[in-house]
Amino acid sequence: MTFYDELLTATKAERENFQSLALIQHVVRNGASKDLYLDFLTQAYHHVKHTCPLLETAKSHCGPQDGLLKDALIEYIREEIGHDEWILDDIAYLGGDREAVRGGQARLPCRLMVSHAYYGIEKETPYCLLGMVHVLEGMSVSLAHHARDSIMKSFGLDKVGAADSPKGYTYLSTHGALDVSHVDFYAKLANKVTDKGVQEVIIRAAKDFYKLYGDIFRDLGDRHIPKA
Repeated sequence: MTFYDELLTATKAERENFQSLALIQHVVRNGASKDLYLDFLTQAYHHVKHTCPLLETAKSHCGPQDGLLKDALIEYIREEIGHDEWILDDIAYLGGDREAVRGGQARLPCRLMVSHAYYGIEKETPYCLLGMVHVLEGMSVSLAHHARDSIMKSFGLDKVGAADSPKGYTYLSTHGALDVSHVDFYAKLANKVTDKGVQEVIIRAAKDFYKLYGDIFRDLGDRHIPKA
């Protein structure tokens, strides 16, 4: 069994708990209101804007023995530049205030997730970031595949392919499509990690980030899902 397969097995319960979150199930079945979708994009902006800084921070904490990780981080940085602006473009197109979002602050669940990422990198090991990458990229693919069409349908739009997604859905569509290739890249990188201690760090971090990323969606659900 490869390490990537071990990672999937070790985090199966956490992944299933995330995918069963009330908000995700609600959106897949019913789509999303404009307020919910704009709130989702706003919280996404406030963690995506930290993606490149987090990657840079992890790169700066790599030692001479971490050449493979450092090279991968450089590739990730190249791919992730500007994704936060995609989100602001979507927000503006849908009638939101992009500058208010840019100058605003994420709610506590989002701030906690980002803070935990910086803490893990700076106080433990840059390999902690691989736990976060595993969760966010894998769940982005899942969200894009299962929720995007339902969200668009609730806005009166027919199902379209990711390549010709209408304005307002660029981040959700394109990010999901990109992350399919990113997951393959990640699997190849993870399988090159042979140190058992480092593998344990990545698994533990992934479990943490399933909980922390899930808390962002729990908060969104508390605010936007009608109470029974």
